Amino acid sequence: MENPSLVAPVKRPRRLRAHTHIRQMVQETQLSVSDFIQPIFIEESIEAPVAIPSLPGVNRIPESDIAREVNELYQLGIRYVMPFGISKHKDEYGSDTWHNNGLLTRMIRTIKEARPDMIVIPDICFCEYTTHGHCGVVHDGYVDNDLTVTNLVKQSVAAAKAGADMLAPSAMMDGQVSAIRQGLDAAGYPNVSIMAHAIKFASAFYGPFRSAVDCELEGDRNTYQADPHNGRQALLEAALDEDEGADILMVKPGTPYLDVLKSLSDNTRLPLAVYQVSGEYAMLKNAAQAGLIEEQRAVLETMVGFKRAGASVIVTYYAKELAQWLQH
Repeated sequence: MENPSLVAPVKRPRRLRAHTHIRQMVQETQLSVSDFIQPIFIEESIEAPVAIPSLPGVNRIPESDIAREVNELYQLGIRYVMPFGISKHKDEYGSDTWHNNGLLTRMIRTIKEARPDMIVIPDICFCEYTTHGHCGVVHDGYVDNDLTVTNLVKQSVAAAKAGADMLAPSAMMDGQVSAIRQGLDAAGYPNVSIMAHAIKFASAFYGPFRSAVDCELEGDRNTYQADPHNGRQALLEAALDEDEGADILMVKPGTPYLDVLKSLSDNTRLPLAVYQVSGEYAMLKNAAQAGLIEEQRAVLETMVGFKRAGASVIVTYYAKELAQWLQH
């Protein structure tokens, strides 16, 4: 006898989860190796790779290993790299970044010589190249916006001349995108694009990166990086970069700011990038090494979260491992 109190549900979402192939049929978010940019750390004056304790599995590599590293990434299907230099020629301005044979330009040229079709997206900033660790010119403890922008243009033109395909300015100076765009165009590089760090928050999650690049910071970056409390103000930063000619807008860090990424996705038609920064990576690595999470599943879930929130591009130290996981 039927139980009259049991009423079959009219709608059963589980029908579309009943079989692997059906789940794949209706999957809304896809991951591909083409989604990822691999950051690489390149140090002057070393002969062999040096492990970075704060970033398990990540090394600083010597300039002599750039071609090998780039070819390995290329064989895995990775087509985008973001080089960071660990400089031995620091000064108060970071002037090595705009010299024709400085570390930044050498890195770019070597990558392009090894793999001409590898897309090179250098970080455009000064923190790795200054004695004080700030992202620009410091006067009386304050980073001078306009003098820094002038130097960012010099750095950008030098990077373009060396062969960079796209630039990722991250200094968070007012007007930097407009000045860089005008500088590139005037120097004859109208096709070099800009992936603006449009919303870069003053975050606690950058700690491992600073040790990775020997960036000993005097003070903090609260006067120029975005306040983590302010989502609407962050959207204003992004809107300004879009108006100034940015081609891609980036949110950095990623996981704590998925709401900002989603809001930005709802308010722009430009492609969006997100940077899973060093602290995010290190937490996942350390949790996996402690046996607290299943690393591959947790990382893939995180990447899906970035894409679901609106990112087309993900900068992550996991890019190499993701490329391997996605092949299986």
